[in-house]
Amino acid sequence: MLLTLLRIGWISLKRDRVVQTLTFLLPIMFFSIFALVFSNQTDPTGRVRVAVVDEDQTDYSRTLVEALGKEGGLRVTSTVADGDAQRPLTRADAEGLIRDGDLPVAVVLPKGVGGVSMFAPATGAAPQVKVLLLADVSDPVAPQVVAGLLQKVAFTAAPVTMATEGMSMFEKFGGAMTPQQKKVLDDWQQSGGALPSDSSDSSAVEMGLPIETINVLQSEGGDTNMVSFYAAGIGVMFLLFSSAGAGGALLDEEEAGTLDRLIGSRVGMTGVLVGKWVFLLLIGVAQLTVMFTWGALVFGLPLASHLPGFLLMTIATASAAAAFGLVLATLSRSRAQLSGLSTIIILAMSAMGGSMFPRFMMSDTMQQVGLVTFNAWALDGYLKVFWYEAPLWQLWPQVAVLFGLTAVFFLLARRCARRWEAI
Repeated sequence: MLLTLLRIGWISLKRDRVVQTLTFLLPIMFFSIFALVFSNQTDPTGRVRVAVVDEDQTDYSRTLVEALGKEGGLRVTSTVADGDAQRPLTRADAEGLIRDGDLPVAVVLPKGVGGVSMFAPATGAAPQVKVLLLADVSDPVAPQVVAGLLQKVAFTAAPVTMATEGMSMFEKFGGAMTPQQKKVLDDWQQSGGALPSDSSDSSAVEMGLPIETINVLQSEGGDTNMVSFYAAGIGVMFLLFSSAGAGGALLDEEEAGTLDRLIGSRVGMTGVLVGKWVFLLLIGVAQLTVMFTWGALVFGLPLASHLPGFLLMTIATASAAAAFGLVLATLSRSRAQLSGLSTIIILAMSAMGGSMFPRFMMSDTMQQVGLVTFNAWALDGYLKVFWYEAPLWQLWPQVAVLFGLTAVFFLLARRCARRWEAI
């Protein structure tokens, strides 16, 4: 009897492709996606794209720029196209790159940085010039990585120069150094500019370039920025699930026999699909509106000040999601098959497209791969609205792609629905 039951179970599993995929393929798919996301080849943080602006134009500042360019964890941009030629980046250029979402962080070496003492904090002297770190709030990791590597190259790029300037700054601001301060400086000079190994030494810990991080995109609301990201990511993923589930009403109507009568009426199959698409679109708009309204009421999401961009992206996103739900419904033969198929496809799209893990934390390759998904374009549009505060016209790439996907999905659903007309 037991062998008979096992045989029946095996036959059922062998016939159900969806169950096979959920059991074996989906776990492997998710493992591979997250392995690619977190392994990021040899560098766990990936190569951070950074702009470097050298306003000082001294030997020391040029040495810093060159040393940053040699860091394996950075991809440094220091010039911009000007016609057929290249010119050095300005501070305005760097801010523009960050505001447009092209780069997450920029380093500005202001005039006079070559004379800044890296020992000033240990002597109690306030630095007159600070290195500026222009940051994009949507990427909390990149500024920290760049700041750490900047301190590293500051100590190692020009050790002789910094040792000489450090000695003069100690004598200028502190007069006679304490024995502990003199020992730290002597050890640092003898090591050729290497970082002190004794992290318990308070004067050693205080050494370094003075760096000021400036939030380029917004002056406040860092917590609400993350709220907007998760509202968009989670909202888009569950919008896809709800659209697929609601689209399954076609299968229910087929089973009840009402779909044949609708197709035979003046409405026709195209009219039925248009009606379903409009209904799913309205439900999707309502779902995303409720999600973001809850974020505004409970978590302080700045929805009211971004309402036009939010409405435009919500209509475009819900439109494409509704058509996608129709595709899944017309491809499926039953509710069970629709449930399994939608789970596989939507979870995979959400993992690669940024709903589960921010795309800016992924490698460049994975970010490009993510653009084949519905989620990536929708999330990029919402990020432009809430993080970059972009005007409506700058949303045209995301809106155009989403409406283009709406047309493609609807035509595909119409083609798959021919099987009902042939009955």
